[in-house]
Amino acid sequence: MIVTTTSMIQGKEVEEYLDIVSGEVIMGANVVRDFLAGITDIIGGRSGSYESKLSEGRELALREMKEKARAMGANAVIGVDLDFETLREGMMMVIATGTAVRVK
Repeated sequence: MIVTTTSMIQGKEVEEYLDIVSGEVIMGANVVRDFLAGITDIIGGRSGSYESKLSEGRELALREMKEKARAMGANAVIGVDLDFETLREGMMMVIATGTAVRVK
């Protein structure tokens, strides 16, 4: 499955635009990770635990989006956009959206 943020794929022609597809993931962070990230914020540096959680959320949202596109008969998703939101303290939402297409 080809997935791209662009509206076209070089060397490929879109045969059919199927529909908008999305993958949504809501994840909670745990208290220990929050505490350790708070210490990192105080002393400086990057928070590896939160970066890891962001990466995990992105991968899960993209995987869900691709599965939905595949179920429609798509072999590519174009115009992909990723959004990250904080719902409330300790909860993060990641949404991947794009257009499911068939390319040749």
